[in-house]
Amino acid sequence: MKQQAFEQAHGAFWSDFGAALAALEQPGMGDPLGVSRLPEQYRRICHHLSLARERGYGVALIDRLNGLALRGHQRLYGVRGGTLLSALSFFSDFPSLVRKRWRAVALAGALFYGPAVALTFGAKANPEIAYLTETPDELTSMESMYQSGKTKFGREAAADTDVQMFGLYIWNNVRITFQCFASGLLAGLGPILFLFWNGAHGGAIAGYLTHQGLGMNFWSFVATHSALELNSLVISGAGGLLLGWALLFPGRRGRKQALNLAAKEGLTLVMGAAVMDVGAALFEAFWSSSAAVPPTVKFAVAGGLWTLTLLYFLAVGHRRSAQDA
Repeated sequence: MKQQAFEQAHGAFWSDFGAALAALEQPGMGDPLGVSRLPEQYRRICHHLSLARERGYGVALIDRLNGLALRGHQRLYGVRGGTLLSALSFFSDFPSLVRKRWRAVALAGALFYGPAVALTFGAKANPEIAYLTETPDELTSMESMYQSGKTKFGREAAADTDVQMFGLYIWNNVRITFQCFASGLLAGLGPILFLFWNGAHGGAIAGYLTHQGLGMNFWSFVATHSALELNSLVISGAGGLLLGWALLFPGRRGRKQALNLAAKEGLTLVMGAAVMDVGAALFEAFWSSSAAVPPTVKFAVAGGLWTLTLLYFLAVGHRRSAQDA
């Protein structure tokens, strides 16, 4: 449906809803919508907002509907429940947006997992391939981090506490996530390089350590937190690719408008990815690194977390079609 037709079909309802909210916001003005009808009207506004975003309507229309939705949310749920409900709404919108932008996510996934898998098998068969991305000193350091007999895997300094490593992992992962996203402004080249290099770097180390007989220690270390950490990088890279695409190919919109819309979606993706990074850091610091946990237990937990992660992105955030489109 064209934007003009969309506005003609629903403009009267938006105006009435806005006027009713204005009356509700004034003390002693009564309840023109009726308490029983407010949830229905609010859901209808949210549906129109979702359609406007999906169809790429103008920024002014999207901002108007977003404003109505926020005001309706405030009247319906009030201040006390606002923070919690806003968080719940975000964690519902995030996987929905990932599915909506599946092409960018799939491309980002190919750019990362492609070289990662290729160099994992390549370096496992021929460890010299690892020298394409790593120096001899770096590989020696990696070997020492995954030797049997250690109490903590994946750490150079045994004196570092779990809490210190938790903070370090958050800083490092979130920093890379935002860099991968923001570099999309370099005509999309930034996330391409970030994704390819990180995939090649991780794959080379994985293949080399497996060839050196340290595969069990290494893979049991990365298995659990990788469900969140690796996929957060892919999602943030997809956000960066959206920025680059809008910059190079704005389509019917002006470049500024296309970039503005891409930035809004990209920020949602990168914020969700940052939350995933925090979860990954929690596992990496307190669970993955522990040599006391048997590898079989780590792999079992990893299988559960990977399954839950995939189900979250496949199943959460689906909205039933409203009565009008």
